[in-house]
Amino acid sequence: MDFEQLVDNITPTIYEGLKRAVEIGKWPDGRLLTAEQREHCMAGVIAYDLKMNDEHERVGFIDRGSKAEGEVCGDDHHDNDADQVLKWAE
Repeated sequence: MDFEQLVDNITPTIYEGLKRAVEIGKWPDGRLLTAEQREHCMAGVIAYDLKMNDEHERVGFIDRGSKAEGEVCGDDHHDNDADQVLKWAE
């Protein structure tokens, strides 16, 4: 079975289990995930998200709102994300 077939067989329950395992670094029985297992679980969660969920429902989605091109919004007052100097007042 290839990766695409595995993703096709992920159920919502399996998806939630994989997501939880990545979040806490453990399987439901308490065993720790290896780095390789965590990587595979994360790949499965991402692939499932892309296939089954709308963009706003995906893991890691950040709602950046909608603004017209060139419009300044919120804290976007700096130019081209240049390094900013932080000064501490004592």
